[in-house]
Amino acid sequence: MRIQPLTVGFMPLVDAAPLIIARELGFAEEEGLALTLQSGPSWSTLRDRLVLGQIEAAHMLAPVPVAMALGLGGITTPLDALSVLSVNGNVIGVSNQIAARLRDAGFTPDFRNAAATREALTSVSGALRLGVPFPFSMHAELLHYWLAGGGNTDPKALDIRTIPPPLMAEAIAANEIDAFCVGEPWGSITVENGGGELLLPSNAIWKFAPEKVLAARTDWTAANPELTGRLMRAAWKAARWLSDTSKRSTAADILAWPEYLGLPAEILERSLSGHMILSRHSPVRHVDRMVVFHDAAATFPWKSQAAWIGARMAQRFGLDPTNAAHKATEVFRTDLYRQHLAPLGVDMPGASGKVEGALALPTPVASDNGTLILGPDAFFDGRAFDPTPFG
Repeated sequence: MRIQPLTVGFMPLVDAAPLIIARELGFAEEEGLALTLQSGPSWSTLRDRLVLGQIEAAHMLAPVPVAMALGLGGITTPLDALSVLSVNGNVIGVSNQIAARLRDAGFTPDFRNAAATREALTSVSGALRLGVPFPFSMHAELLHYWLAGGGNTDPKALDIRTIPPPLMAEAIAANEIDAFCVGEPWGSITVENGGGELLLPSNAIWKFAPEKVLAARTDWTAANPELTGRLMRAAWKAARWLSDTSKRSTAADILAWPEYLGLPAEILERSLSGHMILSRHSPVRHVDRMVVFHDAAATFPWKSQAAWIGARMAQRFGLDPTNAAHKATEVFRTDLYRQHLAPLGVDMPGASGKVEGALALPTPVASDNGTLILGPDAFFDGRAFDPTPFG
């Protein structure tokens, strides 16, 4: 197999781990790739580099390819979401001032109950300035879903501001925002720096939310099917390696290298292990499935998850929800996933979509090998999203 060079962009986040591990532990080389990883300063920069062909693929926010398909954000170059790189992994935090108000009101965060936390937060605060890494992100979608009661409040009532992940801790410490939703480790860095406290993990809002995807331009994947498959297989093998809990310390050590996150490994290991520190005064709280890379078909680009993102965006931006959800399903390339990962014997789900939020417990489902177990994937408010009307 001839070694092919490939440049992939990433943001300095724990959930870039599948690409970093693929490069550093030889999974990319095993697939015949000389993988170069290029860090980006912001999601907009990473998106633009991908669109301009400066990189071949990218670690990308799951809603970005959907937004581009819907004509949002000013750039409409078609992108494919080839696979999901990570599920969950975000945290919601507040300033020290808001945290003090919550304590004065008698509320102690349990890092689990999204409904009670929302009630307490809205009772002690006025209009919140909320930081997210990008307008088209699961951070923004989950905040809107959570704070707007599943969409019953005008989404324009939320003051959401865009701040790159590495700058989030500085922004809340400087009183530029009151609260944030950000990917790890930047919530934990806020706690370490004393600039704020953590209230919830994102999986308290949706227990199995697709966070980052492996994205590439549609024209590139069509022109380079062999390279596309090699990259997808390398990322999948790395994700499987990351699912071994005995590898967490090694993964944290690698992610800590200066060319990747450049932060203490012990901080990075918090989200990998789910042992989170909410404030300087709180004990460690364990979060089950804080970030997921492989288990429960985490890498599969479910069309139902894409439809949820499209329908939510349609509600926020005044688009036709049926059309938006349908366009979104075309972006999540289950066909390429099945084609390129079949040689590895991956147990493929029998369907490419499902009712999102319907599983309260781990549940066996129809699959090629009969070994696939999905769930839990509940939303905090008990709702379910049926993608059937969207095709």
